[in-house]
Amino acid sequence: MNDARLAGDATPLELRIDAKTFLSADGTPVEVVHGLKLRLEAGTFGALIGPSGCGKTTILRIAAGLDRDFRGELRTPGSGRLGMVFQEPRLLPWRTVEQNIRLALPVHEATADLTELIATLGLASHLARYPGELSLGLARRAAIARAFAARPDFLLLDEPFVSLDEAVATRLRGELVALTTRTSVTTLFVTHDLAEAVQLADRLFFLSDRPTRILFEKSLPPPRGRRGKDVVASISDEMRERVAQAKAKPPEEIRPASDVNPCE
Repeated sequence: MNDARLAGDATPLELRIDAKTFLSADGTPVEVVHGLKLRLEAGTFGALIGPSGCGKTTILRIAAGLDRDFRGELRTPGSGRLGMVFQEPRLLPWRTVEQNIRLALPVHEATADLTELIATLGLASHLARYPGELSLGLARRAAIARAFAARPDFLLLDEPFVSLDEAVATRLRGELVALTTRTSVTTLFVTHDLAEAVQLADRLFFLSDRPTRILFEKSLPPPRGRRGKDVVASISDEMRERVAQAKAKPPEEIRPASDVNPCE
């Protein structure tokens, strides 16, 4: 059983997964996550990084409250209002861009002014179009706009820039930095791209292979989103070396995340 409850304003996102298990096709239990403990301070941007298939999306689904079949505890910021961006835009094809964005609004806020949000994401001239008329980049913008329209207390993003042309992805990263900075929303972001994580995040969480745990954490120096290429490359190289060292150690020799100096 798990204890999922909401916290107060300006409280961190806290997730503890003692164990998360799936059943394989032949009915054998497979432990996906074990002994994972994550804390993300209010208003900060965290990135989950790990090998393919290690359970990053599973962790995100648990953090979103979509999967309650785990042993552990979830505490969400504020009132627990969630904004989520999936790998696929998941827009309703029979609704316009504007209608898709406004779907996230509570009924009493259905006519809220979204001008600034729409302008930041460059969607003003596309509001009357349908998802089938959009490029992947525009569809991803609409999905991000929908997540922010809800004015979330915390935001979860599952590889939102995967498969995009690098120029488009770079622009979208800049727009995401602008929105998360302006709204101070607590954000947890999943990516395979280490340089992307270093560019966007305040704090990195490096995951092991299955059963997934946090190998170590890394706090990054400001300014978030405006780190130069040399800084990003240097930190990325340092992190690759540290991941290799962490993977070479048996689990009992790896320091718990709480023991890692946040200023390292």
